[in-house]
Amino acid sequence: MNIDPRIIELCEKVTAKRPRTVIDHILKHGSVTTEELQALGYDHPPRAARDVRENGVPLDTFKVKSERTGRMIGAYKFADPSKIKNGRIGGRAAFSKQFKEAMLAHYGSRNTITGERLDGRYLQIDHRIPYEVAGDEAFDEGDLTAYMLLDASSQRAKSWSCENCRNATELLDEGICRGCFWAFPEDYTHVAMRPERRAEVVWSDGEVAAYDRLKESASARGITVGALLKELASKS
Repeated sequence: MNIDPRIIELCEKVTAKRPRTVIDHILKHGSVTTEELQALGYDHPPRAARDVRENGVPLDTFKVKSERTGRMIGAYKFADPSKIKNGRIGGRAAFSKQFKEAMLAHYGSRNTITGERLDGRYLQIDHRIPYEVAGDEAFDEGDLTAYMLLDASSQRAKSWSCENCRNATELLDEGICRGCFWAFPEDYTHVAMRPERRAEVVWSDGEVAAYDRLKESASARGITVGALLKELASKS
């Protein structure tokens, strides 16, 4: 298997365990599937692949048939070296404790996607525009608006969506990301390049009773709460 020396050079600079595992498997076998990554102990394969891309090594995502189930699954291989972007060596910069405190003070202890209030320890800082697209060339802890606070569930959802978005894997256009729900849920025009609108609503504490009433009404009609909310909104 012939691998471009530019790809090899980037791979040699990666030392972190998770991206290193992905890289070593591709170097040996030419590609790695999501099933193989799960067997290696990574329950969220797109996150492992994203780690590789964040270290500057370009990957292509493609589909193969699972030898175990016969269904189509995702797989990764090294992309054309023309997709290498300068400044993407060594992965993303770590965030300081002071920056996390500044983010919590600025946004409040809330998940930016859902608006749910959470204890700060459950929230992690994430680049609004994926690192694969924007990188850390403009890393600046003074610019709070370039980042968002997400819990683990929202981070996984965003990661999966970006992993399957053509802009994050091919186009790498920051302008497209700036109009995306996953980057700016406060003001967006699309969801991963699809014409969609979303409303992430969380009922908590004293609001739970209102949700239970909605659920009871929806269940009586054999529809979901989401479908009921859409119906109510269409009548307003």
